[in-house]
Amino acid sequence: MPRQLTFDLPAKPALGRDDFFVSPANAVAVAALEDWPGWPQRKLALIGPTGSGKTHLVHVWAAETGGHVLSAANLANADIEALASGGSKLAVEDADGIAGDAQAEQALFHLHNFVLAEAGVLLLTGTAPPRQWALTLPDLASRLQATGVVRLDAPDDALLRAVLLKLFADRQLAVPPPVIDYLITRMERSFDGAQRLVAVLDRAALAEQRSITRALATAVLDKDGKGAA
Repeated sequence: MPRQLTFDLPAKPALGRDDFFVSPANAVAVAALEDWPGWPQRKLALIGPTGSGKTHLVHVWAAETGGHVLSAANLANADIEALASGGSKLAVEDADGIAGDAQAEQALFHLHNFVLAEAGVLLLTGTAPPRQWALTLPDLASRLQATGVVRLDAPDDALLRAVLLKLFADRQLAVPPPVIDYLITRMERSFDGAQRLVAVLDRAALAEQRSITRALATAVLDKDGKGAA
């Protein structure tokens, strides 16, 4: 059978509370975000590896608190005072990614100060604690080092299963539970690995015009090194 041309179109993720699965691997982080009125100094850093669910959890928090989510990379062009006014609840994603960008660091510094001065709440995300962000603005570094930290731990089997089911559902793919269980035993045990594996399986199934079976999963895993393509 001729292979079908594939287009790597992005899947639209579901980011609602009902789509977020709570397990022992993330229960502490979920509880910490739910207790946002009790954050020391009204700020918190949510850390974890790429694809660990930070973005999903942040959007759940924003929806439940009436907060606003923005990317640290866009801060330099943002109206900081407007964002921080009136006790805003703000989440800044990938804050560690602006290290070395003087303009973005200055913007985050002003945002941090304005939010807290206006009795607002600030949530930051990154892959490591703020003390490891290699920030070049000393005043910003010192303020963020005093920020409380909560970590999303490595996924357990239950969480990996839920993540795979969600990633397949985001692509409107129905995969039998035994195939999911098989993938968990052989895949790279990370959220980032799960995202890559689902994308590879989706492309393979579309190209070969077949459903995602254990046989297809085996072929993809053997070819791509446990879904790390």
